[in-house]
Amino acid sequence: MVIVNPTPRKTRRYKSTLTAVIVVSAVICIAWLIALSLISKSIDKDGSKTTTLRGQIQSVLVEQPKGTMNKQSAKYMLQSKLPYIVYGTAWKKDATASLVSKAVESGFRFIDTACQPKHYNEAGVGEGWKEAAAKLGLTRSDFFLQTKFTSLDGQDPNKIPYDELEMLEEQVKQSLAKSLENLQTDYIDSLVLHSPMRSYEETLRVWRVFESFVEENKVRQLGLANCYDQKTFLRLYEDSHIKPKVLQNRFYSQSGFDTELRDLCDAYGVTYQSFWTLSANREAIKSHEWKAMALNKNLSPQTLMYAYMMSLGHTPLSGTTDVTHMKEDVDIMMRFQNGEEVLSKDDVETLSSLLGVQE
Repeated sequence: MVIVNPTPRKTRRYKSTLTAVIVVSAVICIAWLIALSLISKSIDKDGSKTTTLRGQIQSVLVEQPKGTMNKQSAKYMLQSKLPYIVYGTAWKKDATASLVSKAVESGFRFIDTACQPKHYNEAGVGEGWKEAAAKLGLTRSDFFLQTKFTSLDGQDPNKIPYDELEMLEEQVKQSLAKSLENLQTDYIDSLVLHSPMRSYEETLRVWRVFESFVEENKVRQLGLANCYDQKTFLRLYEDSHIKPKVLQNRFYSQSGFDTELRDLCDAYGVTYQSFWTLSANREAIKSHEWKAMALNKNLSPQTLMYAYMMSLGHTPLSGTTDVTHMKEDVDIMMRFQNGEEVLSKDDVETLSSLLGVQE
């Protein structure tokens, strides 16, 4: 009889240990691959991207599936009561339709214009949003269209969009009719008086016609622009039957950054819209401290400015003509819409100090 010696105990223990290590390693690898797959799907679903300093680092943009674009509707954003950015269309001339279409494709849903051929191509705005809506499967309710009545003082004498010989009330009515035609819509979400009239009496006359538009369901809300006098704003607010819901002003040092007016807007539930937000504050935005914070927040210096305004509860206008910048602007807007606290209270105070804003 041949006796076979059993495997030594140490050898068996070594082989068991080796087998266990191999199994555990395999499990870890599989789990890692699954995690990477889920992260990839999450990024694709959310339309996330790596935002960069404008003109300094190459952007990595993840295109958003068409099926998710409807979630970025103006109606949805307004219901969320979270900050958003308006696409401004001044001074774009013949490129207006193309730029508005690109802005909508990038994710903008709030669009500002004016019945003022001197500085705006309102008909181009109408063409642009309609073209993009058809391409993306969007409807009118996905958009927020804001336009303005501009008095004769602000019009090009050779391109007045209404009869200058008519009474003021009739001029306002003709202007709205032209806006509805240009924008290819049967209602305006927000109608703004481009600036107070020469006299308060004329301002109130215009406002009364504005109020009739709301009563006729041609306009959803009213607003005022280029009003830097607190007394004028308060007087109109008190005398109006339908209160202004928007104040659109330059955000710059010459007006003290509208500190008191912005406080009034907060108190009365009026949306403060800022334009010239970047152009009027270039020095602060170029500063080393500003750029350092932007880099830390994965933002460009420009989108950090928009984040600052939205953190204050305000609504900035962006008039960029660059598609990459459009997507960067929409990206920071959606970070706010998704509930992210982009800036802390200390961050806001630091930026206010750099700008010279007294809050």
